[in-house]
Amino acid sequence: MSRWRKALGWLRPLAGAAVLLGLASCAMVQVEARKPDDYVGQVRGDVLTTGALSQAGLETLRVSGLEPKQCLRALQACASQLEAVNGVSAERRMATLAEMWTGQALTHMPERGQTPDQVALDAWLRAARYAYAYLFFTERMPGERAFENRQTQVRDYYNYAAEQVGAGLFQRGELEGAPDGTAGAVQIGQWSVRTDMQDFRLPGGIARPDALVPAGMLRFSGLLSIYRRDGFGAELVARVPPGQVGDPSATGQGPLRPRSQQTPAYNEIPYAPATVLLDFQGQDLGTVLASRQVVLHPYDPYRVEQVSLNGQRVPLAGNFTAAYGLWLAQSGFARQSLRSMLGRENGIERPHLYLMQRYDPDRRIVLMLHGLGSSPEAWVNVANEIMGDQLLRQEYQIWQVYYPTNVPIAINRAQIQALVEQTLQHFDPQATARASREMTLIGHSMGGVIGRLLVSSSGDGLWNRFVAGRELDAARRQRVRERLKPLLNFSPLPQVDRAIFIAAPMRGTALAGSRLGRFLGRLVRLPVTMLARFGDVLQDLAGHDGAAAGKPGVPNAIDNLRDTDPFIRATAELPVAPGVRYHTIIARRDPQVPLEQSDDGLVPYRSAHLDGAESEKVITSWHSVQETPQAILEIRRILHAQLASDQPRP
Repeated sequence: MSRWRKALGWLRPLAGAAVLLGLASCAMVQVEARKPDDYVGQVRGDVLTTGALSQAGLETLRVSGLEPKQCLRALQACASQLEAVNGVSAERRMATLAEMWTGQALTHMPERGQTPDQVALDAWLRAARYAYAYLFFTERMPGERAFENRQTQVRDYYNYAAEQVGAGLFQRGELEGAPDGTAGAVQIGQWSVRTDMQDFRLPGGIARPDALVPAGMLRFSGLLSIYRRDGFGAELVARVPPGQVGDPSATGQGPLRPRSQQTPAYNEIPYAPATVLLDFQGQDLGTVLASRQVVLHPYDPYRVEQVSLNGQRVPLAGNFTAAYGLWLAQSGFARQSLRSMLGRENGIERPHLYLMQRYDPDRRIVLMLHGLGSSPEAWVNVANEIMGDQLLRQEYQIWQVYYPTNVPIAINRAQIQALVEQTLQHFDPQATARASREMTLIGHSMGGVIGRLLVSSSGDGLWNRFVAGRELDAARRQRVRERLKPLLNFSPLPQVDRAIFIAAPMRGTALAGSRLGRFLGRLVRLPVTMLARFGDVLQDLAGHDGAAAGKPGVPNAIDNLRDTDPFIRATAELPVAPGVRYHTIIARRDPQVPLEQSDDGLVPYRSAHLDGAESEKVITSWHSVQETPQAILEIRRILHAQLASDQPRP
């Protein structure tokens, strides 16, 4: 007996130590160093970026006594339990519920080209509602959490859910617009979704788009930057049905067809940026969570920068590149512009004007003219960088002229001036809007030559020079006068007060008269309608270069660009109108060559230089200098300087 007592005596301390060790192991904490590349993943990774719940979401479930894996298997029951937990802040609960329903919706994403089912839309609506509740109906307002990673994550859940709901309802054919800008409610299970279009207008005033594309799904090549504004809402691109806004495209995806006499000479591009919000009805957290009433609001991010939600002003998200890039990518301009220059079938025969955004009477106009054999694609990065600059975006709107580059310069100049004046007359008949004055003209290459003539006055000098020494009888002189004097006697476009000429052969180029230039010139065909209208009188005045070959001696645009061409020589020294400030951007391909003897491969410096220019920027580049970052920065500098020189406006 004594031996057992001794043994037990030894065991008692051991048993006590085991109990202590067991108690200690329940609260044991271990630590290990975190690698630098793990930091961002742990503090910012979430269901959208990694496919797994974020660290914040996992912690919220654990402190609520919920097992994450079981929650994901029975989400509805888990969500009900988490909503009922009292010891966890509403912020943590709403954020975690938004993330969990986002993960649930992701598991029901349809295959490409298929429409989302009701289960997926229900999950997206739940995710958006919890995110909305977190942002606007919990203890703190969004501004108080401005630097918190969790708020950025929850905003992303809301924005992505709004994108999926908006695009999904459109795919299902359930976003039919009404004339008053509203649409009847759509039932998605227990949800009632109503569309309110009163703050959004599609190009041309069309009631319903024929495509609605999430901007985040688009990847572009050929663009220097993608310009966005971070904020609240889903970034989408709306496309209107081809041909319904005066667009000369046949399908919106293939080559453009020739514009008929009935087609309007100007139109908005058929793609528009749209930012979509889902507004959940309710006045407090409880009523928002209980509500199944949702209003879908699309906004124009160019016109709306902030929205008011539950008394809070929040920035509206926006994508200012996607719509423009999608239009150019599907335009077919590259092929058609070459056909137009050569005068082949399916080219254009008259200028057309594209408005990059909805007309705004309070924004100045930047009017862009491309060069020979080119199209609006020549301005892809210039226009994108202007629209991407917040101040310039607020103060300017872009108009781009697309014109047939085979037609003689004098005819293009007259038709473009008439087109711009016609468009301004349509939008502002009384000419009182800011957009009807203080216009900035930017022209590249031959577009720069036409642009300078648009801000110059010819007086009677050109007309007198062209008829001098020609022995014409009275009838023929009268016919020539009626046809040609409007082309040779012109006044400047009065709306323009600033111009930028880029690599423009103001005095022509010897290359146009070289063997290669003459060869290309012989390939060019002029429009039959133009020949019928001007052929006889132009032949009288153009000499007999083509008469021996049995062809009318009508100069085309390449002929006009020769440094020996009578028209280019006669117009080279026309003065720019008083009051118009002008700038030049000139390219030279070899900086080792003295500036006066340099050229850009096509245009010599002495032809592009203009005395009296307010500034001259010389850039080492090939002829397409307008696409270089240096040229774009110079254009932006000039536009900013123009704004800085304005008198303060109320």
